Amino acid sequence: MNERSFIVDMAKEKISDKGAAIRRAALTMIVEEGLHGLSMQRLATKAGVSAGTIYLYFENRLDMLHQVYLEVRQHSDKAMLEGFSATMDFAVGLRLLWHNTFRYFVAHPIEFRFTEQFINSPLVAAVLDREDPAARQQRRDFYAHAIEKGQIADLPVEAYWAIAFAPLYQLIRFALEGSLHLPGDFQQLESKLEITLACVIKALQK
Repeated sequence: MNERSFIVDMAKEKISDKGAAIRRAALTMIVEEGLHGLSMQRLATKAGVSAGTIYLYFENRLDMLHQVYLEVRQHSDKAMLEGFSATMDFAVGLRLLWHNTFRYFVAHPIEFRFTEQFINSPLVAAVLDREDPAARQQRRDFYAHAIEKGQIADLPVEAYWAIAFAPLYQLIRFALEGSLHLPGDFQQLESKLEITLACVIKALQK
């Protein structure tokens, strides 16, 4: 490698590091202060860059929020679908999706809390069609395959999602935040996840 190539590679690495620092700082600030509390000037200070540097990576504040969400979603989808196939037996596939998702978000609490805020805001509507279509299709095919094989009832997709996944996300909240209302050792939630999952599968079966 000649000296010029080395300098170019080092510059690219430095730029990449700054972009990652900005995205990480944005995640932390949003989780702590909410989507509307994000100031670009304060973000620059937290990320250790100049305010102008942010605009080398993002067109504006909204573009930054969209890009941060899409990156977080890409990573969580990849973790969720590791080892998964849409043609799996429904109980086997759903168990894999639950465990993959639970372990990923318990290990990445900031990403979980950010995702919760973002998908429950009006901002999500503008980026739904920019999410990974392959990941979305895998989940749809899994649902369709289970219906075709008679493994679950043919429910409206909203009802299916509410039964199949909402309990999982509540367990993740318990794992990250505990509960003031329910006794129990929330450090052992993966065993309780299995109990809940069995109930979910039974509820979805024909």
